[in-house]
Amino acid sequence: MKVRPVGEDALLVEVASGDEAQALHAELLRRRAEGSLSAREIVPAARTVLLDGLDAPARLAAELTAAELPPAPPRAREVVEIPLRYDGPDLADVAAHWGVPEREVARIHAETEFRVAFCGFAPGFGYLTGLPSRYDVPRRATPRTAVPAGSVALAGPYTGVYPRSSPGGWQLIGTTDTVLWDHARVPAALLSPGTRVRFVPEAGS
Repeated sequence: MKVRPVGEDALLVEVASGDEAQALHAELLRRRAEGSLSAREIVPAARTVLLDGLDAPARLAAELTAAELPPAPPRAREVVEIPLRYDGPDLADVAAHWGVPEREVARIHAETEFRVAFCGFAPGFGYLTGLPSRYDVPRRATPRTAVPAGSVALAGPYTGVYPRSSPGGWQLIGTTDTVLWDHARVPAALLSPGTRVRFVPEAGS
């Protein structure tokens, strides 16, 4: 674990893997909830956790550097289910990359329980992990200039759902009508780090 100062009151903690970042994020949230850590923001990413708004960053940096990585966080009890039509334009390419029929891509994906590792790219976009590494897929050689909202896609070890139309280079395997970001909802984002997610195939997909 490496701890780097960021400005006057923030730290960036670097770890070796996404699992370690998730575990550290959960532990830091626990400490803040119990009152032993004062931080305005605790933001996970692929292999880092940013702590912002710290009262004593140097002291916390020394503490974290000397500490062992926490164990994996317990799984949240509730699972967010997202109905999905496996009708994406890149489904055949993903099937070929995996070496399976298209219907097998849908089965493997739908039988996987995902977890939101971190959020970013666009409001409401979660980077979901859960598929074994043998199912990693490359990004498209040529990104699309516009990916429709509700597109469910794969890239590297991640699954994601585009909350709004935007450019993107992920492999599109399906479509959902689920709203990922809604200003009228509290919280506005359906997915947050640590959320458990399952994709439920719609009839006929």
